[in-house]
Amino acid sequence: MNTPIGGRFVVPDIVATHFHIREGDIIADFGAGSGFFLKVLSKATGGTGRVYVCEIQKPLVEKLGDQARLMGLTNIHPLWCDLEEANGIMIDDGELDVALLSNTLFLIEDKETAVKEMGRTVRSGGKFFVIDWAESFAGMGPQPEQVISADDATILFEANGFTFDREYPAGDHHYGLAFRKI
Repeated sequence: MNTPIGGRFVVPDIVATHFHIREGDIIADFGAGSGFFLKVLSKATGGTGRVYVCEIQKPLVEKLGDQARLMGLTNIHPLWCDLEEANGIMIDDGELDVALLSNTLFLIEDKETAVKEMGRTVRSGGKFFVIDWAESFAGMGPQPEQVISADDATILFEANGFTFDREYPAGDHHYGLAFRKI
């Protein structure tokens, strides 16, 4: 996506190529918002996979369900979740092969609890992908004081049961970090 003010932003079809999703994978998109990754995650997991699109805003959960039905995406499962509450995600321990947190980390107040709660749902050896703003840019995204650096995100995830795997390109104003569940 190019904007009039310049720069490339997160493009789901491109960024998702770095996730190495396999058909049949069970995935959660935490903080799915308006469903930015909905179609690409559904396609990548195929007919045998499952994609939980998790959101705290109940109207968005309903909208995600409506979108999935309209697009014929039968492997999409909208789910109301509170990432900042222990057991606030109605996904079993170790159920997920892959988790995604895109443009949401900076919004979370209790980051420690949220990473522990999301981590609870990822199986040992499972993948967790974080995309977030590398900067406050032209009035979009977080305010400068809300930006969580890639280094701080790495420290947070490593302190909560993950090991850093690699960095991947996520656009001109974002970083992409890949972790593995220990």
